Amino acid sequence: MQNEEGNTDIAFKPTGCSWLSPVSERVGVPLDQVNFIACQLFGLAVAFWFRLALGPHRVSAELRHAVAIVFGAAILIFCFGWYAVHVFLLVLACYGIMITASVHNLHRYTLIASLGYLTLCQVSRVFIFDYGILSTDFSGPLMIITQKVTTLAFQVHDGMSRKQEELTDDQRHLAVRSRPSLLEYLSYNINFLSILVGPCCLYKDYTEFIRGRHVKRVRDSGSRQNGGDKVPEPSPVRTVVNKLLVCVCCLLWFFIITKAFPITYNVDPQFVSDASFVTRLAYALISIQAARPKFYFAWTLADAVHNAAGFGVSGVNARGEVSWELVSNVHIWEIETATSFKSFIDNWNIQTALWLKRICQFSVTSLMLSSVTLQCVSRSSPVSPHASHIRAVGDLAWSLPRILLYIHHRYTHHLSSSHCAQKLPGVFLVFSPAQDLLRCCDLGCHSDGHLLHGHAFPSAGHQTQHAVLQIDVLSCACHQYSGCDPLTQQT
Repeated sequence: MQNEEGNTDIAFKPTGCSWLSPVSERVGVPLDQVNFIACQLFGLAVAFWFRLALGPHRVSAELRHAVAIVFGAAILIFCFGWYAVHVFLLVLACYGIMITASVHNLHRYTLIASLGYLTLCQVSRVFIFDYGILSTDFSGPLMIITQKVTTLAFQVHDGMSRKQEELTDDQRHLAVRSRPSLLEYLSYNINFLSILVGPCCLYKDYTEFIRGRHVKRVRDSGSRQNGGDKVPEPSPVRTVVNKLLVCVCCLLWFFIITKAFPITYNVDPQFVSDASFVTRLAYALISIQAARPKFYFAWTLADAVHNAAGFGVSGVNARGEVSWELVSNVHIWEIETATSFKSFIDNWNIQTALWLKRICQFSVTSLMLSSVTLQCVSRSSPVSPHASHIRAVGDLAWSLPRILLYIHHRYTHHLSSSHCAQKLPGVFLVFSPAQDLLRCCDLGCHSDGHLLHGHAFPSAGHQTQHAVLQIDVLSCACHQYSGCDPLTQQT
């Protein structure tokens, strides 16, 4: 951000509404972030009104859908201005695929279209804006939309194209038996609850919430817990207040700690040249730790907005209390006290991890493209926006030859669904805790169910432990569809 002020001003100038510019200048927070917080707080107020005045027993489901769309579209336009068109175009294009494509192929077309458009937007933003990218921009909603449209497309395919005996219990439960109407589709994707930061919820859960059937989950759990037939509709007030208190703590942390240790100082030329390695390492650890509560704030506030509307009931816990964890995206205490890397990732960006598992578990032949989709979506919360977009483009370009190789193998070899082939090659994207990026691994399986080898491609070096971690993260997709053991320690 040297004297390229013209470039910088264009790159970092928010495209949304500028009504809150005085507030932004007064508190020293970028306008795009002020708009985000204002819209989330507005969404919180609307959510309470939505539950009390527009409850499922007061108005029709169609009206609730329509109201959710109107407020969601308004929030999107307020935050991103004309860039909101990208989100609308992607949703409408995917709905066109939903109603016109064969149920045998609509999931593939939707995956390719959504991933392709997301990639196109990411690449164009990198080259047009010369890496000057806002921390809250329209790519965030696009990534959430990508998860939602692909999830729904796969579930419609499961419900209308596949035989019941081919489905797992989870797939059978979540399968959608008919194509959604335009109103339902728009409401699911553009509702004011999740349009800005998600998380990605399931279509069945959302439609049950709109129709007021989500309380059945509480009643079923309550009957098992205490033998009662009826449980009153739970109040979310206490849960929302608790989550708002967490948000306040995160906000205070941001103003006191995060702003005192800006993460961008890690790449300051003078700091890099003058400071010792130990100093730079210590500052990196402190600044990264200080930056984490920003994501806690955004995800916890989004969770509170869902709960305020009455959405998020997951059942009744062992103590007989209503649990509001259905759309929770982060467990802060579990992350901060994690004793292993697996424990950390199990509690961070939870809904995205669940989305990956459900999509990857569809079949081995869909695994590659689904993993590449995750690679783009996982960039939704980068620590360093500039570096992450360089990696996103580089990793995608680096992976394309592997994708083509995989497609060639898929159409020239018969993959058995009941047992593992003598060697089953597959390309998997895995998370490397040491390098904080995704890599491809080539896995091979013997027919006896043991992991033959797991290594990164030459550019990444041999990383056997990454391959073992990958099988665990993907919920043993190889085991489900090829007969391999879920997780073997033998390599």
